[in-house]
Amino acid sequence: MMTPASPLALARLEAALRNQFVADALAMPVHWYYNPADIDRAFPGGVQDLEAAPARHPSSIMSLHSTQHGGRGAQGGQREIVGGLILKGRRPFWGVPGMHYHQGMQAGETTLNAQCTRVLLRRLAADGGHYDAAHYLDDYIAFMTAEPPLHNDTYAESWHRGFFANLQRGLPPERCAAQTHDTASVGGLVSIAALFLGLRRHGATLDEAQASCRQHLFLSHPDESLARVCADYVALLDTLLLRAPDTAAGPLLQATARRSLRLDLAALVDKGRDDRDIVGRVFSSACYISDSWPAILYLAYKYRDSPRAGLLANANAGGDNVHRGAVLGVLFGLLQGRAEDDWFTRLQAHTAIAAEIRALAGS
Repeated sequence: MMTPASPLALARLEAALRNQFVADALAMPVHWYYNPADIDRAFPGGVQDLEAAPARHPSSIMSLHSTQHGGRGAQGGQREIVGGLILKGRRPFWGVPGMHYHQGMQAGETTLNAQCTRVLLRRLAADGGHYDAAHYLDDYIAFMTAEPPLHNDTYAESWHRGFFANLQRGLPPERCAAQTHDTASVGGLVSIAALFLGLRRHGATLDEAQASCRQHLFLSHPDESLARVCADYVALLDTLLLRAPDTAAGPLLQATARRSLRLDLAALVDKGRDDRDIVGRVFSSACYISDSWPAILYLAYKYRDSPRAGLLANANAGGDNVHRGAVLGVLFGLLQGRAEDDWFTRLQAHTAIAAEIRALAGS
């Protein structure tokens, strides 16, 4: 019987986490492009490789997002989060129409949520593969408020801004999670695989790891509908991590989709529709988990034997392709037991990321 410490499981774990960062960087330049034609204009033929963020974003609404709290609303005022507590030096890029969310980021750089996953990886390794929410929150706050900044991103999702607005109000960190219109979003799942796989690698039972993942999720995304998807996601991670070498992955993905969504993936793929039709029309390409979760399972199932094509299909579908891709990349790594290392080794911080993954895996 496979165990989380067996050589194949460890190979799958490392590939899953490597692919998470690849998928993030691959989709970054066209993150939140909601018109696929805009992707093709910026990158004729679509994104095919790691690219820098364009100077302008054709559908950016960053100028409508509050710099004081989560969600949309006023920019400016005396208690600004953006530029004051977090995203130091990046405030001038807010309030400017057409500004790219990841302004100035270079090919192979990863976005803020991926950087926060690295914070979690380092904390888990330092704590011997055990999860301590207070330790993580200390590290998260230190990372986000560092001067000079420890990352190059320009934008922070609602959950980051809402968290620090509550922290500035004096709430204890464990109670700073904010609820906004997009709390139930796929961004909440980005760091879950690192936590779950790390805990399982270091001896946690499935139930124990599930409970820690729920606790971690509610530090930033307190929503029961998202928690239900999170539970289905980590159950799938465990199944894919520990399946026997000769077990086909397709039926496992099918079973998850039927149980979680009452969705027949095979029938959907057999329709032969364009990926941008499925992820964009059948399911919204936006962040909301009600659509991003079935979109992830659709892409994972269709491209289970060709993950490179699947990661490109995800990037070129636009919308919240970065966070959707992070989850998809994890699944492809577990499915194949190998990462897309020609891309991974061209990430800006690949040496450090690889060391962080190895430290957690104990390899």
